[in-house]
Amino acid sequence: MKAVTESITKNRQSPRTLRAMIERAYGIARTPEGDDFAEEITHGWFNVAYRIRLRDGRQAVLKIAPPADVAVLTREHDMMRTELAAMSLVRDHTEVPIPRVDHADLSRELVDADYFFMAYVDADNFGLATAAGRLSDEVVIAAGRQLGALNRELNSIVGPHFGPLRGPGSPTWRAAFGQMIEDTLLDGARVNVDIGWSYDEIRAVLAENASALDEVTEPRFVELDLWTKNSMIKDGQIVAILDHERAVYGDPLMEAGFTGIDLPVFGDPTDFMAGYGIGELSTPQRVRRRLYSLYLAVIMVVETRYRGHQDTATYDFGREQLDLLMAQFGRDPEAR
Repeated sequence: MKAVTESITKNRQSPRTLRAMIERAYGIARTPEGDDFAEEITHGWFNVAYRIRLRDGRQAVLKIAPPADVAVLTREHDMMRTELAAMSLVRDHTEVPIPRVDHADLSRELVDADYFFMAYVDADNFGLATAAGRLSDEVVIAAGRQLGALNRELNSIVGPHFGPLRGPGSPTWRAAFGQMIEDTLLDGARVNVDIGWSYDEIRAVLAENASALDEVTEPRFVELDLWTKNSMIKDGQIVAILDHERAVYGDPLMEAGFTGIDLPVFGDPTDFMAGYGIGELSTPQRVRRRLYSLYLAVIMVVETRYRGHQDTATYDFGREQLDLLMAQFGRDPEAR
């Protein structure tokens, strides 16, 4: 049996409700009978996702946003609507492969949340297949480079402002990114999360290094969550990019594929960077990249409280990465 990723944001539904959702999307003729037609896709942490078998034998994927009464991070409010907006941008402005959206329902009539159906991608999860040793070294290298090239194409989309895709926007990247960190710190303070550092110390690190953000003058579409586990591979090729709900307009260096530059535990970024077409970073670029990893580490620590985790593994991991980053910024963890 597959292990289910537990989180209080998972908005699981009964077979009866799922059938009602399917009927609205595909019609009664394609709505399955019985209860054995939905399999939960278990490796995500936020939305619940089901692999659905329709009555005609075709398959689809259903994603459902968290329940309306579950607290989420500020950046996660109405995040499914951001994903739909992001997918529309990607379809309209790039050739990057993403699943087709079959039906989106934002009415919250059948369930207390937004949801949408998309085409099922018959392929392996790149990250999971790599971790399981099912892919050759040559395929892993080539697909890692392809992922970098696809990410660069995503970043070719130019936005109207910095910050959230659907607004509110900021005129500068310094202001937008500063608000992103501040929102997360306020989220942590709201539920009394101990991040291992004074929140004001995080703010001080940002203030001391914020001038590096001023090099970013053009808002670019940033996928933000393009890890290998959010891509699908078939016959050695990336055939789909998944999970676009965290996209923003900002600095392409913020992309997940670059995280290993600062935090080796996230993997060697060499292949991704080669495919992307970027080599050695300048000093301001290194500072920005480190700030983005700092932001990620703070999120990892804070969000555990919002997910309702029953163990401390993710929290402890986030704390370790945050300590490593603060040391890179010249802060001594022993002197806290």
